[in-house]
Amino acid sequence: MNDCKKRYFSIIALCILTLTVFAQEAIQTNSPYSRYGFGTLTDQSGSNSKAMGGIGYALRNGFHVNPANPASYSAVDSLTFIFDLGMTLQNANFTENNIKTNAKNSTLDHVAMQFRLWKRMGMTVGFVPYSYVGYNFQTSHSLKDKASDATVDTYSTYAGNGGLQQILVGFGYRMFDNLSIGVNGAYLYGDINHVNQTMFSNANAYRSVRRNEISVNDYKLDFGLQYTLKVNKNDKVTLGAVYGLGHEMNSKGRRFDEIWSTSSSVLTSSGDSIKNGFELPQTIGVGLTYVHNEKLTIGVDFTLQKWADTKFFGEEGKMTDRKKLSIGMEYVPDRLGRGYLKRINYRAGAFYSEPYTKIDGRDGAKEYGVSAGIGLPLHLYYCKSYLSISGQYVHVAPKVSGMLKENYLRINLGMTFNEPWFMKRRVN
Repeated sequence: MNDCKKRYFSIIALCILTLTVFAQEAIQTNSPYSRYGFGTLTDQSGSNSKAMGGIGYALRNGFHVNPANPASYSAVDSLTFIFDLGMTLQNANFTENNIKTNAKNSTLDHVAMQFRLWKRMGMTVGFVPYSYVGYNFQTSHSLKDKASDATVDTYSTYAGNGGLQQILVGFGYRMFDNLSIGVNGAYLYGDINHVNQTMFSNANAYRSVRRNEISVNDYKLDFGLQYTLKVNKNDKVTLGAVYGLGHEMNSKGRRFDEIWSTSSSVLTSSGDSIKNGFELPQTIGVGLTYVHNEKLTIGVDFTLQKWADTKFFGEEGKMTDRKKLSIGMEYVPDRLGRGYLKRINYRAGAFYSEPYTKIDGRDGAKEYGVSAGIGLPLHLYYCKSYLSISGQYVHVAPKVSGMLKENYLRINLGMTFNEPWFMKRRVN
Protein backbone atom coordinates (compact mmCIF):
# COMPACT_ATOMS: atom_id res chain seq x y z
CA MET A 1 0.00 0.00 0.00
CA ASN A 2 1.56 3.33 -1.02
CA ASP A 3 1.80 6.37 1.26
CA CYS A 4 -1.16 8.09 -0.45
CA LYS A 5 -3.49 5.19 0.30
CA LYS A 6 -2.21 4.92 3.87
CA ARG A 7 -2.92 8.60 4.36
CA TYR A 8 -6.51 8.23 3.09
CA PHE A 9 -7.17 5.17 5.22
CA SER A 10 -5.93 7.08 8.28
CA ILE A 11 -8.18 10.06 7.47
CA ILE A 12 -11.20 7.78 6.97
CA ALA A 13 -10.57 5.91 10.23
CA LEU A 14 -10.20 9.18 12.14
CA CYS A 15 -13.41 10.60 10.61
CA ILE A 16 -15.40 7.46 11.46
CA LEU A 17 -14.16 7.48 15.06
CA THR A 18 -14.81 11.21 15.52
CA LEU A 19 -18.28 11.15 13.98
CA THR A 20 -19.33 8.02 15.87
CA VAL A 21 -18.32 9.44 19.25
CA PHE A 22 -19.78 12.84 18.41
CA ALA A 23 -23.08 11.34 17.25
CA GLN A 24 -23.40 9.23 20.40
CA GLU A 25 -22.87 12.27 22.64
CA ALA A 26 -25.08 14.72 20.75
CA ILE A 27 -28.84 15.11 20.97
CA GLN A 28 -30.08 14.55 17.45
CA THR A 29 -33.02 16.95 17.49
CA ASN A 30 -34.86 19.28 19.85
CA SER A 31 -38.10 19.61 17.91
CA PRO A 32 -41.34 19.17 19.90
CA TYR A 33 -42.92 18.03 16.60
CA SER A 34 -40.76 14.88 16.81
CA ARG A 35 -43.17 13.58 19.48
CA TYR A 36 -45.62 12.66 16.70
CA GLY A 37 -45.40 9.60 14.44
CA PHE A 38 -41.91 8.15 14.13
CA GLY A 39 -40.36 11.57 14.73
CA THR A 40 -38.54 13.86 12.31
CA LEU A 41 -37.95 11.97 9.05
CA THR A 42 -34.67 12.21 7.15
CA ASP A 43 -34.16 12.09 3.40
CA GLN A 44 -31.69 9.63 1.94
CA SER A 45 -29.33 12.11 0.31
CA GLY A 46 -25.58 12.35 -0.20
CA SER A 47 -23.18 15.11 0.77
CA ASN A 48 -23.55 16.95 -2.53
CA SER A 49 -27.36 16.96 -2.66
CA LYS A 50 -27.69 18.60 0.78
CA ALA A 51 -26.71 21.87 -0.88
CA MET A 52 -29.00 21.22 -3.86
CA GLY A 53 -32.31 21.23 -2.02
CA GLY A 54 -32.08 17.47 -1.42
CA ILE A 55 -32.55 16.37 -5.05
CA GLY A 56 -31.22 12.92 -5.91
CA TYR A 57 -33.61 10.75 -7.92
CA ALA A 58 -32.05 11.75 -11.26
CA LEU A 59 -28.50 12.64 -10.12
CA ARG A 60 -26.02 10.36 -11.82
CA ASN A 61 -22.25 10.65 -11.62
CA GLY A 62 -19.27 8.71 -10.35
CA PHE A 63 -18.16 11.34 -7.84
CA HIS A 64 -20.58 10.83 -4.92
CA VAL A 65 -22.71 8.13 -3.30
CA ASN A 66 -26.39 8.81 -4.02
CA PRO A 67 -28.58 6.57 -1.78
CA ALA A 68 -31.74 8.39 -2.94
CA ASN A 69 -31.78 6.23 -6.09
CA PRO A 70 -29.93 2.87 -6.14
CA ALA A 71 -29.88 2.91 -9.96
CA SER A 72 -27.18 5.60 -9.67
CA TYR A 73 -24.71 3.07 -8.18
CA SER A 74 -23.98 1.67 -11.64
CA ALA A 75 -22.25 4.96 -12.55
CA VAL A 76 -19.30 4.20 -10.28
CA ASP A 77 -15.97 3.90 -12.06
CA SER A 78 -14.51 0.40 -12.24
CA LEU A 79 -11.15 1.56 -10.87
CA THR A 80 -12.30 3.53 -7.86
CA PHE A 81 -13.58 3.00 -4.34
CA ILE A 82 -15.81 5.73 -2.86
CA PHE A 83 -16.13 6.42 0.84
CA ASP A 84 -18.69 9.07 1.81
CA LEU A 85 -19.66 10.40 5.22
CA GLY A 86 -21.63 13.41 6.35
CA MET A 87 -22.83 15.23 9.42
CA THR A 88 -24.97 18.27 10.25
CA LEU A 89 -24.52 20.95 12.88
CA GLN A 90 -27.61 23.01 13.55
CA ASN A 91 -28.88 25.93 15.58
CA ALA A 92 -32.63 25.86 16.21
CA ASN A 93 -34.84 28.79 17.18
CA PHE A 94 -38.33 28.11 18.60
CA THR A 95 -41.05 30.76 18.85
CA GLU A 96 -44.42 30.45 20.60
CA ASN A 97 -46.58 33.37 21.82
CA ASN A 98 -43.62 35.78 21.46
CA ILE A 99 -41.42 33.53 23.64
CA LYS A 100 -38.17 32.44 21.96
CA THR A 101 -35.69 29.72 22.87
CA ASN A 102 -32.59 28.33 21.15
CA ALA A 103 -30.95 24.92 20.98
CA LYS A 104 -27.84 23.53 19.31
CA ASN A 105 -27.30 19.92 18.30
CA SER A 106 -25.82 17.67 15.65
CA THR A 107 -26.60 14.59 13.60
CA LEU A 108 -24.63 11.91 11.80
CA ASP A 109 -26.22 11.95 8.32
CA HIS A 110 -24.67 8.92 6.68
CA VAL A 111 -21.64 6.68 6.29
CA ALA A 112 -21.41 4.82 2.97
CA MET A 113 -18.99 2.90 0.75
CA GLN A 114 -19.47 2.35 -2.98
CA PHE A 115 -17.51 0.28 -5.50
CA ARG A 116 -17.85 -1.69 -8.73
CA LEU A 117 -18.97 -5.24 -7.95
CA TRP A 118 -18.56 -6.47 -11.51
CA LYS A 119 -19.08 -5.17 -15.04
CA ARG A 120 -22.12 -2.84 -15.24
CA MET A 121 -22.95 -3.32 -11.53
CA GLY A 122 -22.12 -1.09 -8.59
CA MET A 123 -22.67 -1.82 -4.91
CA THR A 124 -23.17 0.42 -1.87
CA VAL A 125 -23.01 -0.42 1.84
CA GLY A 126 -23.82 2.17 4.46
CA PHE A 127 -25.59 3.52 7.50
CA VAL A 128 -28.40 6.07 7.03
CA PRO A 129 -30.75 7.28 9.82
CA TYR A 130 -34.47 7.08 9.03
CA SER A 131 -35.93 9.29 11.78
CA TYR A 132 -34.97 11.22 14.93
CA VAL A 133 -36.87 11.77 18.17
CA GLY A 134 -35.59 14.21 20.78
CA TYR A 135 -37.45 16.78 22.85
CA ASN A 136 -37.93 17.96 26.43
CA PHE A 137 -40.29 20.80 27.33
CA GLN A 138 -42.76 21.88 30.01
CA THR A 139 -46.20 23.50 30.03
CA SER A 140 -48.49 24.77 32.80
CA HIS A 141 -52.26 25.38 33.00
CA SER A 142 -54.89 26.33 35.56
CA LEU A 143 -58.06 24.25 35.95
CA LYS A 144 -61.22 24.63 38.01
CA ASP A 145 -61.89 21.87 40.57
CA LYS A 146 -65.68 21.41 40.35
CA ALA A 147 -65.87 19.65 43.74
CA SER A 148 -64.17 22.38 45.78
CA ASP A 149 -64.54 25.31 43.36
CA ALA A 150 -60.81 25.89 43.82
CA THR A 151 -58.21 26.56 41.15
CA VAL A 152 -55.81 23.70 40.47
CA ASP A 153 -52.50 24.34 38.73
CA THR A 154 -51.10 21.64 36.48
CA TYR A 155 -47.49 21.26 35.38
CA SER A 156 -46.70 18.92 32.50
CA THR A 157 -43.35 17.63 31.28
CA TYR A 158 -42.96 16.06 27.83
CA ALA A 159 -39.80 14.13 26.96
CA GLY A 160 -38.85 11.77 24.16
CA ASN A 161 -35.78 10.17 22.61
CA GLY A 162 -34.70 7.56 20.09
CA GLY A 163 -35.35 7.05 16.41
CA LEU A 164 -35.10 4.52 13.60
CA GLN A 165 -31.85 3.61 11.80
CA GLN A 166 -30.98 1.83 8.57
CA ILE A 167 -28.09 -0.45 7.66
CA LEU A 168 -28.17 -0.30 3.89
CA VAL A 169 -26.99 -2.62 1.11
CA GLY A 170 -27.76 -1.56 -2.45
CA PHE A 171 -27.06 -2.64 -6.02
CA GLY A 172 -27.24 -0.72 -9.28
CA TYR A 173 -27.13 -2.43 -12.69
CA ARG A 174 -26.68 -0.74 -16.08
CA MET A 175 -28.91 -2.76 -18.41
CA PHE A 176 -28.17 -0.61 -21.48
CA ASP A 177 -25.96 2.42 -22.08
CA ASN A 178 -28.81 4.76 -21.14
CA LEU A 179 -30.89 2.65 -18.72
CA SER A 180 -30.02 1.55 -15.17
CA ILE A 181 -32.03 -0.15 -12.44
CA GLY A 182 -31.27 -0.71 -8.77
CA VAL A 183 -32.48 -1.83 -5.37
CA ASN A 184 -31.75 -0.76 -1.80
CA GLY A 185 -32.31 -3.32 0.91
CA ALA A 186 -32.08 -2.10 4.49
CA TYR A 187 -32.34 -3.48 7.98
CA LEU A 188 -34.58 -0.98 9.79
CA TYR A 189 -34.32 -0.95 13.57
CA GLY A 190 -34.62 1.30 16.60
CA ASP A 191 -36.53 2.27 19.74
CA ILE A 192 -38.63 5.36 20.42
CA ASN A 193 -39.70 6.42 23.92
CA HIS A 194 -42.20 9.12 24.94
CA VAL A 195 -43.02 10.16 28.53
CA ASN A 196 -45.68 12.68 29.57
CA GLN A 197 -45.82 13.50 33.29
CA THR A 198 -48.41 15.87 34.83
CA MET A 199 -48.46 17.20 38.41
CA PHE A 200 -51.59 18.61 40.08
CA SER A 201 -51.30 21.21 42.86
CA ASN A 202 -54.47 20.29 44.77
CA ALA A 203 -54.48 18.85 48.27
CA ASN A 204 -54.03 15.27 47.06
CA ALA A 205 -51.14 16.30 44.76
CA TYR A 206 -51.82 13.65 42.17
CA ARG A 207 -49.25 12.84 39.51
CA SER A 208 -50.10 11.12 36.23
CA VAL A 209 -47.56 9.44 33.97
CA ARG A 210 -48.15 8.28 30.41
CA ARG A 211 -45.54 6.26 28.49
CA ASN A 212 -45.54 5.31 24.81
CA GLU A 213 -42.85 2.97 23.51
CA ILE A 214 -42.12 1.74 19.98
CA SER A 215 -39.60 -0.92 18.97
CA VAL A 216 -38.93 -1.86 15.32
CA ASN A 217 -36.82 -4.64 13.73
CA ASP A 218 -37.65 -5.19 10.07
CA TYR A 219 -36.60 -4.70 6.46
CA LYS A 220 -37.05 -1.83 4.01
CA LEU A 221 -36.95 -2.13 0.20
CA ASP A 222 -36.60 0.64 -2.40
CA PHE A 223 -36.41 0.11 -6.17
CA GLY A 224 -34.91 2.66 -8.55
CA LEU A 225 -34.61 3.45 -12.26
CA GLN A 226 -32.65 6.02 -14.25
CA TYR A 227 -32.93 6.72 -17.99
CA THR A 228 -30.56 9.15 -19.72
CA LEU A 229 -31.32 10.75 -23.07
CA LYS A 230 -28.53 12.52 -24.94
CA VAL A 231 -30.07 15.58 -26.56
CA ASN A 232 -26.89 16.51 -28.43
CA LYS A 233 -23.13 16.41 -27.96
CA ASN A 234 -23.16 18.71 -24.94
CA ASP A 235 -26.60 18.21 -23.38
CA LYS A 236 -28.35 15.29 -21.73
CA VAL A 237 -31.46 14.72 -19.65
CA THR A 238 -31.89 12.04 -16.99
CA LEU A 239 -35.22 10.80 -15.65
CA GLY A 240 -35.17 9.05 -12.29
CA ALA A 241 -37.88 7.15 -10.42
CA VAL A 242 -38.01 5.36 -7.06
CA TYR A 243 -40.62 3.12 -5.48
CA GLY A 244 -40.47 2.23 -1.78
CA LEU A 245 -42.37 -0.86 -0.69
CA GLY A 246 -45.01 -0.27 1.99
CA HIS A 247 -45.71 -3.10 4.43
CA GLU A 248 -46.53 -4.06 8.01
CA MET A 249 -43.43 -3.96 10.19
CA ASN A 250 -42.17 -6.43 12.73
CA SER A 251 -42.68 -4.14 15.71
CA LYS A 252 -43.92 -3.75 19.26
CA GLY A 253 -45.87 -0.86 20.76
CA ARG A 254 -46.62 -0.30 24.43
CA ARG A 255 -48.84 2.35 26.05
CA PHE A 256 -48.97 2.68 29.81
CA ASP A 257 -50.80 5.11 32.16
CA GLU A 258 -50.34 5.53 35.91
CA ILE A 259 -51.77 7.88 38.55
CA TRP A 260 -49.73 8.38 41.73
CA SER A 261 -50.55 10.11 44.99
CA THR A 262 -48.27 12.20 47.22
CA SER A 263 -47.30 9.12 49.13
CA SER A 264 -45.90 7.62 45.90
CA SER A 265 -48.46 4.84 45.95
CA VAL A 266 -50.04 3.86 42.63
CA LEU A 267 -53.76 4.61 42.64
CA THR A 268 -54.55 3.31 39.17
CA SER A 269 -52.60 1.81 36.32
CA SER A 270 -53.54 0.61 32.85
CA GLY A 271 -51.82 -0.25 29.63
CA ASP A 272 -51.73 -2.36 26.51
CA SER A 273 -49.18 -3.86 24.15
CA ILE A 274 -49.59 -4.06 20.39
CA LYS A 275 -47.57 -6.39 18.17
CA ASN A 276 -46.99 -5.44 14.53
CA GLY A 277 -49.25 -2.40 14.86
CA PHE A 278 -47.05 -0.14 12.69
CA GLU A 279 -46.56 0.12 8.93
CA LEU A 280 -44.17 1.67 6.44
CA PRO A 281 -45.78 3.74 3.68
CA GLN A 282 -45.56 3.25 -0.04
CA THR A 283 -43.15 5.87 -1.39
CA ILE A 284 -43.10 7.22 -4.93
CA GLY A 285 -40.34 9.57 -6.09
CA VAL A 286 -39.64 11.06 -9.51
CA GLY A 287 -36.88 13.40 -10.61
CA LEU A 288 -35.46 15.08 -13.69
CA THR A 289 -32.01 16.57 -14.30
CA TYR A 290 -30.55 18.51 -17.21
CA VAL A 291 -26.77 18.48 -17.67
CA HIS A 292 -24.93 20.87 -19.98
CA ASN A 293 -21.37 20.15 -21.04
CA GLU A 294 -20.69 18.25 -17.77
CA LYS A 295 -20.53 21.68 -16.08
CA LEU A 296 -24.07 22.75 -15.26
CA THR A 297 -26.64 20.45 -13.62
CA ILE A 298 -30.22 21.54 -12.92
CA GLY A 299 -32.72 19.18 -11.30
CA VAL A 300 -36.12 18.81 -9.69
CA ASP A 301 -37.55 16.05 -7.43
CA PHE A 302 -41.03 15.21 -6.16
CA THR A 303 -41.72 12.74 -3.34
CA LEU A 304 -45.02 11.24 -2.17
CA GLN A 305 -45.20 9.04 0.94
CA LYS A 306 -48.60 7.39 1.53
CA TRP A 307 -48.69 7.64 5.31
CA ALA A 308 -52.48 8.11 5.34
CA ASP A 309 -52.87 4.43 4.41
CA THR A 310 -50.67 3.12 7.24
CA LYS A 311 -51.36 1.90 10.77
CA PHE A 312 -49.88 3.54 13.84
CA PHE A 313 -50.40 1.78 17.18
CA GLY A 314 -52.84 -0.43 15.27
CA GLU A 315 -55.03 2.47 14.13
CA GLU A 316 -55.47 3.98 10.67
CA GLY A 317 -55.97 7.66 9.92
CA LYS A 318 -53.43 8.84 12.51
CA MET A 319 -51.19 10.33 9.82
CA THR A 320 -51.47 12.03 6.45
CA ASP A 321 -49.60 11.79 3.14
CA ARG A 322 -46.24 13.55 3.00
CA LYS A 323 -45.29 15.53 -0.10
CA LYS A 324 -41.98 17.18 -0.89
CA LEU A 325 -40.82 19.26 -3.87
CA SER A 326 -37.11 20.02 -4.31
CA ILE A 327 -35.10 21.97 -6.89
CA GLY A 328 -31.34 22.29 -7.14
CA MET A 329 -28.36 23.11 -9.31
CA GLU A 330 -24.60 22.58 -9.48
CA TYR A 331 -21.99 24.40 -11.55
CA VAL A 332 -18.37 23.39 -12.11
CA PRO A 333 -16.39 25.82 -14.32
CA ASP A 334 -13.88 23.17 -15.47
CA ARG A 335 -13.44 19.75 -13.86
CA LEU A 336 -10.15 19.19 -15.74
CA GLY A 337 -8.85 22.73 -15.36
CA ARG A 338 -5.49 23.48 -13.77
CA GLY A 339 -6.82 26.38 -11.74
CA TYR A 340 -8.12 25.22 -8.36
CA LEU A 341 -11.04 27.68 -8.32
CA LYS A 342 -12.25 26.34 -11.67
CA ARG A 343 -12.68 22.86 -10.20
CA ILE A 344 -14.78 23.91 -7.23
CA ASN A 345 -18.42 22.71 -7.32
CA TYR A 346 -20.89 25.54 -6.68
CA ARG A 347 -24.35 24.39 -5.50
CA ALA A 348 -27.73 25.84 -4.51
CA GLY A 349 -31.30 24.63 -3.99
CA ALA A 350 -34.65 24.94 -2.24
CA PHE A 351 -37.49 22.68 -1.07
CA TYR A 352 -41.06 22.66 0.25
CA SER A 353 -42.46 19.82 2.35
CA GLU A 354 -45.90 19.03 3.76
CA PRO A 355 -46.10 17.04 7.04
CA TYR A 356 -46.92 13.37 7.50
CA THR A 357 -48.14 13.75 11.09
CA LYS A 358 -51.37 15.02 12.60
CA ILE A 359 -51.62 17.10 15.77
CA ASP A 360 -54.92 16.70 17.60
CA GLY A 361 -56.51 15.50 14.36
CA ARG A 362 -55.13 18.37 12.28
CA ASP A 363 -52.22 18.40 9.85
CA GLY A 364 -48.82 19.23 11.36
CA ALA A 365 -46.25 21.81 10.29
CA LYS A 366 -45.05 22.63 6.76
CA GLU A 367 -41.37 23.11 5.97
CA TYR A 368 -39.64 25.58 3.66
CA GLY A 369 -35.90 25.46 3.05
CA VAL A 370 -33.12 27.04 0.99
CA SER A 371 -29.52 25.88 0.71
CA ALA A 372 -26.18 26.74 -0.87
CA GLY A 373 -22.69 25.29 -0.73
CA ILE A 374 -19.46 24.28 -2.39
CA GLY A 375 -17.52 21.11 -3.08
CA LEU A 376 -13.77 21.61 -2.57
CA PRO A 377 -11.37 19.20 -4.34
CA LEU A 378 -8.94 17.62 -1.88
CA HIS A 379 -6.03 17.80 -4.35
CA LEU A 380 -4.49 20.77 -6.13
CA TYR A 381 -4.79 18.86 -9.40
CA TYR A 382 -7.61 16.81 -10.92
CA CYS A 383 -9.26 14.40 -8.49
CA LYS A 384 -12.70 13.12 -7.54
CA SER A 385 -12.37 13.49 -3.76
CA TYR A 386 -14.19 16.42 -2.17
CA LEU A 387 -14.91 18.26 1.04
CA SER A 388 -18.55 19.41 0.78
CA ILE A 389 -19.66 22.39 2.87
CA SER A 390 -23.17 23.81 2.70
CA GLY A 391 -25.55 26.00 4.66
CA GLN A 392 -29.28 25.42 4.97
CA TYR A 393 -32.07 27.57 6.34
CA VAL A 394 -35.34 25.79 7.21
CA HIS A 395 -38.58 27.38 8.41
CA VAL A 396 -41.21 25.15 10.04
CA ALA A 397 -44.66 26.76 9.91
CA PRO A 398 -47.71 25.20 11.63
CA LYS A 399 -50.97 25.23 9.70
CA VAL A 400 -52.87 26.29 12.83
CA SER A 401 -52.15 29.74 14.27
CA GLY A 402 -50.72 29.94 17.77
CA MET A 403 -48.65 26.77 17.49
CA LEU A 404 -44.87 26.56 17.76
CA LYS A 405 -42.75 27.95 14.90
CA GLU A 406 -39.26 26.64 14.24
CA ASN A 407 -36.28 28.09 12.36
CA TYR A 408 -33.12 26.10 11.69
CA LEU A 409 -29.69 27.17 10.48
CA ARG A 410 -27.78 24.05 9.48
CA ILE A 411 -24.19 23.52 8.44
CA ASN A 412 -23.72 20.31 6.45
CA LEU A 413 -20.24 18.79 6.23
CA GLY A 414 -19.38 15.91 3.94
CA MET A 415 -16.17 14.07 3.06
CA THR A 416 -16.09 12.06 -0.17
CA PHE A 417 -12.98 10.00 -0.86
CA ASN A 418 -12.96 8.79 -4.44
CA GLU A 419 -9.56 7.48 -5.44
CA PRO A 420 -8.20 5.05 -8.09
CA TRP A 421 -7.23 2.42 -5.52
CA PHE A 422 -7.77 -0.48 -7.91
CA MET A 423 -5.69 0.99 -10.71
CA LYS A 424 -2.49 -0.92 -11.56
CA ARG A 425 0.27 1.63 -11.90
CA ARG A 426 3.13 1.09 -14.32
CA VAL A 427 6.56 2.53 -13.57
CA ASN A 428 8.89 3.04 -16.52
